[in-house]
Amino acid sequence: MRHPAPTRRRVLQTGLAAIAGNLAAPALLRAEPRDLVVGGAAGMAGYMKQFVFPVIEKKLDVKVVFDGTRSLVNLEKLRADKGAPKMSVVLMDDPIMMIAWEEGLLAKLSPSAVPNLGKIKPAAVHLDGAWANYQQPWAGVAYNKKALPHGVPSYAALWEPAAKGKVVLPSLQNTEGLWTLLVAAAMETGKPYAEAQYQMEAGFKRMAALKPNVLTVYTNQPQAENLLESGEATMMAGQFSSYTLIRAAAGAPVDLAAPKEGVFAMPSGICKVKGAPNEAGADAFIDAFLSPEIQKILVEKSYVLPTNPAVMLPAGFINPGDPFSPDWANVNKNRAAWLQKWNEVMA
Repeated sequence: MRHPAPTRRRVLQTGLAAIAGNLAAPALLRAEPRDLVVGGAAGMAGYMKQFVFPVIEKKLDVKVVFDGTRSLVNLEKLRADKGAPKMSVVLMDDPIMMIAWEEGLLAKLSPSAVPNLGKIKPAAVHLDGAWANYQQPWAGVAYNKKALPHGVPSYAALWEPAAKGKVVLPSLQNTEGLWTLLVAAAMETGKPYAEAQYQMEAGFKRMAALKPNVLTVYTNQPQAENLLESGEATMMAGQFSSYTLIRAAAGAPVDLAAPKEGVFAMPSGICKVKGAPNEAGADAFIDAFLSPEIQKILVEKSYVLPTNPAVMLPAGFINPGDPFSPDWANVNKNRAAWLQKWNEVMA
């Protein structure tokens, strides 16, 4: 059963602004449970509903209503509902967050309302609080352990003749599709990722040489994963820990390599919607996601890196090093042109 959002007068009367502390179960939320609509990726619904949301619901005495879809779809929903938002919190990729912020769809977070904002890594707070990263799934190369028992020590393995017809690539329409193009640019120019990201034309030249090895280019990741698990493909580029390592833990014959050239940070952002129907609940929910308690669950259950330094990595956890995060403003500016070039080169 849905409950009506509190009016502005009621918010002031009950002192909701005081509730956004850490996870100590704010008094008002205990007294008046209600729905909190949260948007996010459909793929995270399983472990979030099983491991994360129940903890937050108990702490804050709210009912989390999760709306799972792709980041671009959530962006369209925010645009369509700008006058009367339905969602209070959204989990989206950083490049989409940047667009939403520029269009005035997000409300800035503040340390007074979200105390854990000041406790996470400074690099995880964007544009002085426009949004924050609550985790860092890392991206490398997924591989079939039966076909490649020694793993994938270098991205160069994607281009080797032995991989002909055995490589699965994500489309550049997908966020994870950027990583293979960036690797290609770094290989072609001999420059580090921080410089190669501004020379993607060189990356397309190297991508053309990869075509003979490509089995398929996907936009639907779970379907493509079946090719890797069956052994029809041996490597899957640009894959992330919060999917591949969960599948490995479930018994699939796959693993995720952290090649020597370095891995990438998958952008996992959390934000408050401007004009959110439940602003105080949104602050408390976001504060929970930035807390050690929730990030510890995410690390253990979805194999991500935490953004709160207070969280220790569990024994046996693969530490891939410091993941590279690109200039997302540059990505957004050039993505349409890159996608057109991608379609020409990879057709």
